[in-house]
Amino acid sequence: MLASLVGFFGDFDLAEEAAQEAFAVAAERWPRDGVPANPGAWLTVTARNRAIDRIRRERTLAEKAWQREVPEVTMDEFDDTVIEDERLELIFTCCHPALALEAQVALTLRALGGLTTEEIARAFLVSEEAMKRRLSRAKAKIRATGIPFAVPAEHLLPDRMDAVLAVVYLIYNEGYSNPPTRIDLAGEAIRLGRVLAALMPDEPEVHGLLALMQIHHARRKARFSGDELVLLEDQDRSLWDVEEIAAGRTALERALALRGRGPYVLQAAIASLQADERIDWHEVAALYGRLAQITHSPVVELNRAVAVAQAGSTEQALEIVDGLDLDDYQYLHSTRGELLRRLGRTAEARAAYERALELASSEPERRFLERRIAEL
Repeated sequence: MLASLVGFFGDFDLAEEAAQEAFAVAAERWPRDGVPANPGAWLTVTARNRAIDRIRRERTLAEKAWQREVPEVTMDEFDDTVIEDERLELIFTCCHPALALEAQVALTLRALGGLTTEEIARAFLVSEEAMKRRLSRAKAKIRATGIPFAVPAEHLLPDRMDAVLAVVYLIYNEGYSNPPTRIDLAGEAIRLGRVLAALMPDEPEVHGLLALMQIHHARRKARFSGDELVLLEDQDRSLWDVEEIAAGRTALERALALRGRGPYVLQAAIASLQADERIDWHEVAALYGRLAQITHSPVVELNRAVAVAQAGSTEQALEIVDGLDLDDYQYLHSTRGELLRRLGRTAEARAAYERALELASSEPERRFLERRIAEL
């Protein structure tokens, strides 16, 4: 709906305000009059009309028509199937190279993923106020530079791909990292991944990202027991979606056939190994090592440490973890707590788990950490 409005008016703020007004009208009328036959169409057209009314209130068409053309919209039949492609156009608008990379990702998460500013700030490890300013600057730059609402020409697609993939993966992670009430975000990210794979069939990283998401998503029903988080080694594999794993591995094979060796392809290869009945943790650790060489990411190094521990070298894993500068990262402390627990250093393990608990943002993770502390 928001993508349709942005495409229609070319103004993010106007589109968001109109969408909010439309939902407010629906909240008032639908309980009284009933839900319309096509709720999405009703909301979209209502939002469009509200936005047009706002424009007309701000200035007369006769005096200001040269500044902005105001389209005529009525409550006629509306084909909401056209919105699907508009969402892809919106991603590329948000991911225009005129914007800073982090602003591209943040704006698309806000506009297309439906995430709150607080959720986006948490993903970037910044304050909510800082993220608000970042989003405002991005919207202002889109208006000022006249960034088009369109999928780029084919020869421009590769240069725009990195930011788009980062956006899709962050949307996916926001859905995957929470209980099934938020799983639609993960499904939306996979749908967008399929669209991108069709749009850029010769880009291995696109297929790599799609494979990564599908293989992880196949385990979604086993990741939570009720609202409780379940670790990989404790998951009920009968709940895994074997068809989705197969689809992910097919996408991975396509990426490898295209000589893909980038970050998403490597992560998909790791996910595929972790879906095996007997996981080769030495190979997983080696792939994380190659990934770390490409990304120089301390989070990747943390994941390598986990694989090293699973392969049987707990002390070596702890050395890796203790060398990382990630004090505000919850998973560093929860990983460190687990390694210390295995080594019998109970007091240190408790302190690490308690620090992780201070940083935990979701209730399932908090309960998991509380159980770990209680077990000590």
